[in-house]
Amino acid sequence: VVYNHTAEGNHLGPTLAFRGIDNIASYRLRTENPRFYLDFTGTGNTFNLLHPRTLQLVMDSLRYWVLEMHVDGFRFDLATTLARDANGVNKLHAFFDIIHQDPVLSQVKLIAEPWDVGEGGYQVGNFPVLWAEWNGKYRDAMRSFWKGDEGKIGEVAYRLTGSPDLYQHDGKRPYASINFITAHDGFTLTDLVSYNEKHNEANGEKNHDGDNNNHSWNHGVEGPSDDPEISALRERQRRNFLTTLFISQGVPMLLGGDEFGRTQNGNNNAYCQDNQVSWFNWEKRNEQQTVLFEFTRRLIQLRHQHPVFRRPKFFQGRRIRGSEIKDVMWFNPGGNEMSEEDWSLPFARCLGMMLSGDTIDVLNFQGDPIRDDTFLFLINAHYETISFLLPGREHIEWQLLIDTALEFGFLAEPKSFASGEELPVIDRGACLLKLSAGAQAQARQESFRKRPFDFPHGVSQPVPGKKE
Repeated sequence: VVYNHTAEGNHLGPTLAFRGIDNIASYRLRTENPRFYLDFTGTGNTFNLLHPRTLQLVMDSLRYWVLEMHVDGFRFDLATTLARDANGVNKLHAFFDIIHQDPVLSQVKLIAEPWDVGEGGYQVGNFPVLWAEWNGKYRDAMRSFWKGDEGKIGEVAYRLTGSPDLYQHDGKRPYASINFITAHDGFTLTDLVSYNEKHNEANGEKNHDGDNNNHSWNHGVEGPSDDPEISALRERQRRNFLTTLFISQGVPMLLGGDEFGRTQNGNNNAYCQDNQVSWFNWEKRNEQQTVLFEFTRRLIQLRHQHPVFRRPKFFQGRRIRGSEIKDVMWFNPGGNEMSEEDWSLPFARCLGMMLSGDTIDVLNFQGDPIRDDTFLFLINAHYETISFLLPGREHIEWQLLIDTALEFGFLAEPKSFASGEELPVIDRGACLLKLSAGAQAQARQESFRKRPFDFPHGVSQPVPGKKE
């Protein structure tokens, strides 16, 4: 829903509704010259939620959607604007206060797009307790990591675990984080791995519109490529992004069309393109798109089947209730738990995360603890293959379920590996393993064959076809 602006634009815009009904009540006006509008939205005007009648109109609208149309939740466009008063962004704004007290609206899903274009507009992590947020820091961290940027491994760990640095401090749960790689604003997933720059010329604004800070990488050639190595790397990166998204704690959000590789030909602001650029074509999927669609379907199924990926509480990262079991553990490729030095290395681009299925700390409706499998997620954004020494005491068996190096992502039959064995993870690749045999407590140990490991130095090497 959009309650931050209208289609009437700035003071030179058309009079369509609110300007002609009550301009002062409807819009935020400049104090020094009320002919002009305050613009925190980038559209020329800002709807005036400081006026009681305008605020009542918004609340009546929301209640109508819930009571009459049976909508069960809302995503609020540029929600920071709704919280602005004369002094800036206010977490105690009447807009929040009224929604939280309303017996209807306080019970539905409330999702904020937590930014606008005004000063101090980026408010990720700062919305009230009842609200979930589009986690823009998740998007940026994952894009940068898989692109090969330095110094991202620590932030990636936060984002994989529901962003506790953003949401845990005020009593929120992991589901306050709406995780996403792409959205309707910006590149599609296919364009994210195919373009370094936006290509919005068709929008008629000389390519000045749309975000320039996309954290994208074309992998050697701008736009479509018939180079098989570049195409294979792009496909692997799409699988990396999707796997990371559905393994992460929080709520995954998938842009429609990404499941089958829709492209907008590099346009990252296609709101004005009511044509093939933004349309979906469900019938003309090629073989690659069909394979990606099936991979995405199976990822969704995997997440649905395993509550360890959907924990309602944040990890503690320590032994639970005096036992030897940690709910989450972090490993370097040598089979050792990550050290403070490992976390601080700017050139570290690989990581192992183990999720304990018997420490979910939630009861089912019968009052019994929810139990699940234990998983090991290995990610490698280096330009070279990295071999991970699998953790655990002796006689522990892991099953490899997903290897993004494979065209289909999921293995046709899980492949078994013993603790202490080395599993090579391809450059810019990810693997997911499940504990299949042995005691869970013994699996959640450093590898009995652990060895020193030095993270590779240097930046990503050029790929075939890239012109220097």
